[in-house]
Amino acid sequence: MRRLSTPDQSLSAAPWLSIVGIGEDGLAGLGDEAKTAIGAAEIVFGGARHLELADAAIRGERQVWLSPFERSVEAVLAARGRPIVVLASGDPFFYGVGVTLSRRIARAEMRVFPAPSAFSLAASRLGWALQETVCVSLHGRPIDLIRPHLHPGSRILALTSDSDGPAALAGLLAESGFGGSTMTVLEALGGARERVSSHRGDRFALVGADMLNVCAVEVAAGADARVLAFTPGLDEGLFEHDGQITKHEVRALTLSALAPKRGELLWDIGAGSGSIGIEWMLADPSLRAIAIEGHAERAARIRRNAQNFGVPGLSVVEGVAPGALAGLAAPDAVFIGGGGSEAGVMEAALAGVKPGGRLVANAVTTEMEAVLLAHHARLGGSLIRIDIARASPVGTMTGWRPAMPVTQWRWVKPAKHIED
Repeated sequence: MRRLSTPDQSLSAAPWLSIVGIGEDGLAGLGDEAKTAIGAAEIVFGGARHLELADAAIRGERQVWLSPFERSVEAVLAARGRPIVVLASGDPFFYGVGVTLSRRIARAEMRVFPAPSAFSLAASRLGWALQETVCVSLHGRPIDLIRPHLHPGSRILALTSDSDGPAALAGLLAESGFGGSTMTVLEALGGARERVSSHRGDRFALVGADMLNVCAVEVAAGADARVLAFTPGLDEGLFEHDGQITKHEVRALTLSALAPKRGELLWDIGAGSGSIGIEWMLADPSLRAIAIEGHAERAARIRRNAQNFGVPGLSVVEGVAPGALAGLAAPDAVFIGGGGSEAGVMEAALAGVKPGGRLVANAVTTEMEAVLLAHHARLGGSLIRIDIARASPVGTMTGWRPAMPVTQWRWVKPAKHIED
């Protein structure tokens, strides 16, 4: 069966669609082939700004992008086989419309004429090595996505959504302890309205920024800066919690056992503060997680933590397992940190995880430990005991105070036998 997201190879592969990247310099920045394609197109799709920039070369029908955007994608597909041009900003395959269209249209059916991306133009103005710079698009996306990249000495190029974007980004820097960062706003790059100005994050005063802007951040961290380390097991103090949180040493071992791999989905059952799902998603932008939490107050707290850690895409399901698991996408990995001793929870998790997927469960109570021992005896896997002690004052001296021991069961679901 052909996947819906795969370009249709069954139709004519002759190029009929031209995707033309256009900059603020309009037709002057395009090559002859791109201009010829625009002039020969029966329909030219693009934003109102794109159509205006290419106006002198357009001979066919003009179609401004519709909302929602999927309507325009369908309109492009409906014109399949006719000479069509889609105008895009800069490089169509760097956070651009080319990516969206290529999911539905085979590469052999299109020609692409890229222009320099906003990131390339910004790096050239600043003299920054693009391969050493973090490039993040905040265009139509939550501004919190920049948070994991805020490390002292980092250089970040952030494409914003509109004229309010630079001020919003400066506000985030200031409230996160990075107010001393230098933020350069590069507006309408490559065109007559181009303007470049530098500001300190906590003294940002730019008024009337152009809708088209890229913010370049040279990160400087204050003493109270919220720096998110790259390693798992972040300090509990960074999380908002009510005590229901996997301690950072145990969290590091748990994430190691969960072994996230590109594009995978995690179920975090009994999520508490959401720390496991959040750190899972911080490991790579392709990772997804669903936090299942039965307490409304904790569910709200998980959402706030996800925002503050720069992973606003964390999905929160407010409900109690196993009932709350019904209808969820099958996970590649499952973590059970709370409620695993309740009837049906382990069974639902074992049934739900994909063949070849991993399940990791932690127990601090004897009841939950008994559940893990029974499942280990029946299904195998591995059991480890995690004992941690912390030095603390004992009168005028220092002694070791043990934390509650944690029993951890790790299990990999056997892959289904594939018949020849």
